[in-house]
Amino acid sequence: MQTDQINRKPLFNPEGDIDVRNRRLINFNTTNINDFNNMKYNWVSDWYRQAMNNFWVPEEINLNQDKSDYPRLSLAEKTAYDKILSFLVYLDSLQSANLPNISQYITANEVNLCLSIQTFQECIHSQSYSYMLDSICSPEQRNDILYQWKTDEHLLKRNEFIGELYNEFVAKQDKQSFLRVCIANFILEGVYFYSGFMFFYNLARNGKMPGSVQEIRYINRDESTHLWLFRNILVELQKEEPELFTPENIQMIREMMNTGVEQEIAWGHYVIGDEIPGLNKQMVTDYIKYLGNTRFATLGFGNLYEEYAEEPESMKWVKQYSDANMVKTDFFEARPSAYAKSGAIEDDL
Repeated sequence: MQTDQINRKPLFNPEGDIDVRNRRLINFNTTNINDFNNMKYNWVSDWYRQAMNNFWVPEEINLNQDKSDYPRLSLAEKTAYDKILSFLVYLDSLQSANLPNISQYITANEVNLCLSIQTFQECIHSQSYSYMLDSICSPEQRNDILYQWKTDEHLLKRNEFIGELYNEFVAKQDKQSFLRVCIANFILEGVYFYSGFMFFYNLARNGKMPGSVQEIRYINRDESTHLWLFRNILVELQKEEPELFTPENIQMIREMMNTGVEQEIAWGHYVIGDEIPGLNKQMVTDYIKYLGNTRFATLGFGNLYEEYAEEPESMKWVKQYSDANMVKTDFFEARPSAYAKSGAIEDDL
């Protein structure tokens, strides 16, 4: 008999099932033992090693040039820098708080190992934003930027969509809310983060804020693995809980993705507009619709926007900065140095 119930995993369970063939993402009788030699989900091994090898420390990046550049940014650039950074601070903080909540209901221990690493990395990202702000502005300015998401109605609206979906799962744990919280996470990782990174890469194109850009590139590398993780969770969920993916629920996912994309476009128009050299509203629209389309398609549901299946010509420069497989290059002095500490990863999401 099918049930919509989702059970919190026990912490101590000597009667748990040790047969890896029976393991499931949710509602499995888990022992909670971390067994690296017996994994059901073979992709976890590569993900785990990649994520571990991505370790970095925010303070290893020099922000001296940023201290000089920040006061010289145009008003439009500085406003966008502050607001987008405030948005990213909120997103990473929300992630580090919510991932353990999701993990309580994941009963495949190898997947929980991945979620634990992701949570740690989200904390590193929050640390990096604080380091960036401490380096370029006063403590008073720093606090104003950190909490702009509480006072800017546009930014607060952006945060409410994902935040309320996360709260929904806290209030009601069932398979439907679990699916929705995973989709919300996928939107956050695959659309919101990438859209925010794009602004910083445009600063790099204009020779500004090189330290901030390098911090963002390391964060982007981590987020590409997080996106990969939740894409795989959703794909496995389709195999194990096919009754969740009815035409009605696929339409729900489409509408969630579309809402996320439309809200991100409205935010981009507000915070970037047409006053920043190298970017304009049309470029923002095209890039975000391309991101949304790509994320939706990788779940196996087809295109979200038929006309955005290909990367916009006007935004192909973004990949120069965001590609996790590239050799790290100082774009301001053209000195190559090792970027990734491990092998190449697949970032086709």
